[in-house]
Amino acid sequence: MRVNPGSGHPGSGPPGASGARVRLDRPRAARVESGRRRAPPLSEPCEARKGNHEATAEHRAHPATPRPGRFFCPPDGRGVIKAQVLDEAALERALTRISHEILERNSGAINLAFVGLRTRGVTLAERLADRIAAIDGTKVPVGTLDITLYRDDLSLKTDQPRVRGTDIPFPVKGRTIVLVDDVLFTGRSIRAALDALIDLGRPKMIQLAVLIDRGHRELPIRPDYVGKNLPTSRRESVAVRLREHDGEDRVVIEEPEEG
Repeated sequence: MRVNPGSGHPGSGPPGASGARVRLDRPRAARVESGRRRAPPLSEPCEARKGNHEATAEHRAHPATPRPGRFFCPPDGRGVIKAQVLDEAALERALTRISHEILERNSGAINLAFVGLRTRGVTLAERLADRIAAIDGTKVPVGTLDITLYRDDLSLKTDQPRVRGTDIPFPVKGRTIVLVDDVLFTGRSIRAALDALIDLGRPKMIQLAVLIDRGHRELPIRPDYVGKNLPTSRRESVAVRLREHDGEDRVVIEEPEEG
């Protein structure tokens, strides 16, 4: 409380005995709040927002987890996370369901083999093989397919393509091959995978399993097994994060920053 000498002010109430008027200062909490730096709006680019919000204990412990109701700047700077599509538990359930569907459709796992597209398709193929071994008792072989030299956009790239190699340690001829990829988009990667696989032999059948089908097909390709159908816009990207590569299991939709 502060006492200011002088006469009363019209409309301020009766003056005190000494003719002074009394004015209450704003509470201290209000003064602190008014002086606190406000976080910039969510429409600002990621760089402008970094470090301006008060991190919760959960956010400090898991910096890759977006706070509820807010966009989040991924630590690798790929874009802004718009939404989380699958958490760890949902991703595990999707893979388990796909495993059962593969066994049901093929009447077991005899003569079956997985071929994963580098990089995360290989990891998903290995997880599917582990689940089928646990369910059916059959160990399904897993191969790795590099489609770099089969892509139809090689002529559009100026950089030297990075070829990491194909490793399929079993004969393709006469087998039922399940191609595995993380995200199905235009279908061009799968077209390249089919060309690469058929160059190795003539399978009895080729099936396609994907964790996410986001639509926007440019070729007549449809998956046989899908973890989740996810409508998206073309400006969005779908990021599948696996603990073997990213330290966590989840799927998120990202948007580019608006500069």
